[in-house]
Amino acid sequence: MPIKKINLHKLSMKLKNPFSTSFGTLQNKDFFIIEAIDVNNNHGYGESVAFLSPWYTEETVQTNEHIITDFLIDIIRENNISHPDDVNKLFSSIRGNRMAKAAVEGAIWDLYAKQKGITLAEALGGIKTEIDVGISIGIQPTIEDLLNTIHYQLKQGYKRVKLKIKPGVDIELLHEVRKAFPDTPIMADANSAYTLNNVELLKQLDDFDLMMIEQPLAHDDIINHAKLQKEINTPICLDESIHSYEDARKAIELGSCKIINIKIGRVGGLTEAKRIHDLCRENDVAVWCGGMLEAGVGRAHNIALTTLPQFNLPGDTAGSVHYWEQDIITPEVTANDGLIHVPDKPGIGYDIDWKAMKHYTINKITFDF
Repeated sequence: MPIKKINLHKLSMKLKNPFSTSFGTLQNKDFFIIEAIDVNNNHGYGESVAFLSPWYTEETVQTNEHIITDFLIDIIRENNISHPDDVNKLFSSIRGNRMAKAAVEGAIWDLYAKQKGITLAEALGGIKTEIDVGISIGIQPTIEDLLNTIHYQLKQGYKRVKLKIKPGVDIELLHEVRKAFPDTPIMADANSAYTLNNVELLKQLDDFDLMMIEQPLAHDDIINHAKLQKEINTPICLDESIHSYEDARKAIELGSCKIINIKIGRVGGLTEAKRIHDLCRENDVAVWCGGMLEAGVGRAHNIALTTLPQFNLPGDTAGSVHYWEQDIITPEVTANDGLIHVPDKPGIGYDIDWKAMKHYTINKITFDF
């Protein structure tokens, strides 16, 4: 699949509403759209998901740009690629920097699917024509604000609600939410805000019939999560701890979790995400696709990945309108009654809205091959 050019578009977009977690509050999102163009003028697109600060992982927008421009582009330029899986192997010579790798690999996957005239979902081995989606709600100023937000999102048809919690904003919050919404599927996401010193508090989560507690302990831990899972009935879902197939294998073997959240950027791309999916399917571990406040290209990649069969819990891939005044794809991603229809056009299935891209773009670098 000869490539003649890669464009690196740097964008800056503002979320419709601030998004708060135990890490802090985010409203402005800078990121890259990677555009790979082949000799037949097919265009493939990938999106970076790192943030401006290294609070989720060690990567940032700035480190992504450095790794992509100074290392990954040269690897693509100097090697023959026959399938996107080759990219994962070639990039293994670079330690870490998974979000940078995933962004470039995503563009190659999209390009490959378009060259073959098939959807990205089909290229990945997906089988679904529509996917279930939930909504992720950041920490709100008051519990009343949170209850109003949940009520609004449920009216939009979302099938489950994910709530961000942290010490001091947890048990009372969940008590009030469960009282107001006794039958709603609810999960809580702690983003590593607790330790084993909080076991007695975390045991109280069992009173709320949660779908899961996501990443309650340290971002790089699987040992203490295994200890915690033995103490609570609420299923633990691992997020930040799972960077690779090997991390997932060890966590499953140790009993560190009952569910795994697969994020394309966090694990280094679609190829590794598929491997983790297959491992979880073999071990009957539930999986779902987490979100990183993506714009339309990254959202489209999440949709394609979620068509794989073991994605049996609603993911975070809500419609574009929930996050952005205007997305960079057309049509925008829409969710109806908690379902997103998987597009049937080749590749990611959405076109780039170049007017919107131009509006949000703050820099562009072209690499000729």
